[in-house]
Amino acid sequence: MHELSLCGAIADVVTRHAEGRAVQTIHISIGQLRQIVPDTLVYCWSLFTADTSLAGSRIDVEHVPARLACRACGERQELGATPVFACPSCAGVDLEVVTGEEFLITSLDLAGA
Repeated sequence: MHELSLCGAIADVVTRHAEGRAVQTIHISIGQLRQIVPDTLVYCWSLFTADTSLAGSRIDVEHVPARLACRACGERQELGATPVFACPSCAGVDLEVVTGEEFLITSLDLAGA
């Protein structure tokens, strides 16, 4: 359950950027190809932040689907629930990941801001 250690890294970034202001919501984008379980991350956040200045804040996760581009024919496709790393048009396997590897804190909702 590496989500708990991720919460530590998130807390460090959020605390630095909040500059002493109360944090209500942390907005995070997580790509489909990241090995992070969003529900587990949200649960771990409540455990990690209990009895800290971030207690009561919550994580809001935006899921970013994986999209691939074929370098051979230019076809773009969304990976879908069952990952197939081959182009549906030309069956090529020289693919570029366009989206789906994100793990970003995109914004903070601060109290009184």
